[in-house]
Amino acid sequence: MFRAENAQSLTGIVVVLAICWSLSEARGRFPWRLALGALAAQAGLVALLFGAPGARAVIEAINRAVDGLAAATAQGAQFVFGYLGGGDQPYVVADRGALFVFAFNVLPLILVISALSALLWHWHVLRWITRGFGYLFQKTMGLGGASALAVAANIFLGMIESPIVIRAYLDELTRSELFLMIVVGLATVAGSTMVAYAAILKASLPNAAAHVLAASIISAPAGVLLARIMIPETPGIGGAYADYTSLLRYDSAIDAISKGTMDGLTVVLNISATLIVFVSLVAIGDGVLGALPDVAGQPLSAERILGFVFAPLAWTLGVAWEEAGMAGRLLGVKLMLTEFIAFIRLGAIPAADMSERTRMIMTYALCGFANVGSVGITVSGMGVLMPDRRREIIGLVWKALLAGFLATCMTAAVVGAMPRELFG
Repeated sequence: MFRAENAQSLTGIVVVLAICWSLSEARGRFPWRLALGALAAQAGLVALLFGAPGARAVIEAINRAVDGLAAATAQGAQFVFGYLGGGDQPYVVADRGALFVFAFNVLPLILVISALSALLWHWHVLRWITRGFGYLFQKTMGLGGASALAVAANIFLGMIESPIVIRAYLDELTRSELFLMIVVGLATVAGSTMVAYAAILKASLPNAAAHVLAASIISAPAGVLLARIMIPETPGIGGAYADYTSLLRYDSAIDAISKGTMDGLTVVLNISATLIVFVSLVAIGDGVLGALPDVAGQPLSAERILGFVFAPLAWTLGVAWEEAGMAGRLLGVKLMLTEFIAFIRLGAIPAADMSERTRMIMTYALCGFANVGSVGITVSGMGVLMPDRRREIIGLVWKALLAGFLATCMTAAVVGAMPRELFG
């Protein structure tokens, strides 16, 4: 049943498209056909994932798989870290909730999923799934073969790993194709972090694993659309070849597990360092703001300011106005800090303080790598892969950050515009 809240979310789609069009390098060439196709693809994927016959069984299977991975990872973490990893406690515990330690309960999941992803790539399972999505994006969105494969890889791999899949073609990408690849990388998340997000939200959002997986898949078409709006491809330019050869290879299953684990360790160290530094910087900023006079009876803080700035955007996504302040804070935290911190904040909000609909919408809005910290990761990582185009990457990355951030907002608005009965 279509309700006023669904029409409210349609406003968010219009707002996102209008912002990107206002920043376009060719405002006279709006890709109407691509816009309609991308929106239809997003809505169709949501309907397929949640409304198709047997979809509920698939969702339950996904949730069970995530629970199984989390339980298996807990065994390894407890073997290494003992009671710190959630094992038997040597002391009387008064507050069980205090036993949750991010470093021991969430980050080990990234190591396991990274190794498992590498193994599935070596066994061609993930490779063929990626090729299937790449072929779909090539045929439905008119992307060149290399760009289509990079977009598909971003659904499962990280924003730096996915360009390696098409490394042989990176120097041949046009400026528009390069921008598109960066945007989609910032609009999606890696498979290694999906499970971590689902574990964080498990207790507060039903079917959290399915929503996180769906968010990364359907944000890819949004990233393609917004990238094409902001930097359109010049007619007659751009690769149309469909060579799905990949340079991402492993010598054996053991080699895949070893290298996947080391790649996961790099991700874990980056996340840990980024969280420490950015949380500390926010604390310093809050200390400075706290010296200013109170506003509305409360001291100023970075989160209060971000909540005020992003509350109108959150409302257009379909969030009730009384919850828009909290949702706006989460959007600001995601953009200025990381999505990890935003997901932790979302999972910690009491059930009575935020509706399930808002939690679901915010899950899609937060599920992307578009944050200030990722700008540095993108420049350094892609600069190594394309040293001759480093200056070009630096010139595109901040614009790509905005497009990637808005792509997840557009995805959230599309989900908000769908009937709530679809999600059970």
